Amino acid sequence: MQIATRELSRLEREALERHLLSLDGEDRRLRFGVALPDQAIHDYVSRIDFERDAAFGVFDDSLRLVAAAHLARCDSHAELVVSVLPAWPGRRAGAALLARIHTHACNWGIRALFLHCLSENGAMMHLARKQGMRIVTERDEYDAWLEQTQAHAASYGYPTLAWRERPFDFATKRQGQEWTDTC
Repeated sequence: MQIATRELSRLEREALERHLLSLDGEDRRLRFGVALPDQAIHDYVSRIDFERDAAFGVFDDSLRLVAAAHLARCDSHAELVVSVLPAWPGRRAGAALLARIHTHACNWGIRALFLHCLSENGAMMHLARKQGMRIVTERDEYDAWLEQTQAHAASYGYPTLAWRERPFDFATKRQGQEWTDTC
């Protein structure tokens, strides 16, 4: 089964915030390195620059954001973070987001991807290894690096071809949800 991912816009900032606020304390700690309180999550999401960075999501059938990724551009690399709701592990949403980020960063011309996480975040390290990231261990934390290849015709076309039906599917589900809400 292919997991549908799509890029989030600044108009979906609230959905991203709801997603992150729905993470329990342990998942927040694994995602941010510390168990952030609600206000800190609100502040984090409000600072995301959707013009410079990119955010991606996986939505369930009820249009709830169940997995999200943030790709933040730096001068010489891009840093990525991924979160998946506890009810969704093992469904490949994290892997789909990481693959999408990889292609997106390649198309941006980013030469290296960076991921920082706690040593007990085995799921994230597993995903990083599957993407070919080089893992560096320091104390109880891991850094993962991936040297990017250059963009090519297939990398530019892949997001368009692989996800061309997703906006229609999402819009159809949203229209059905709105119709149900009015009845």
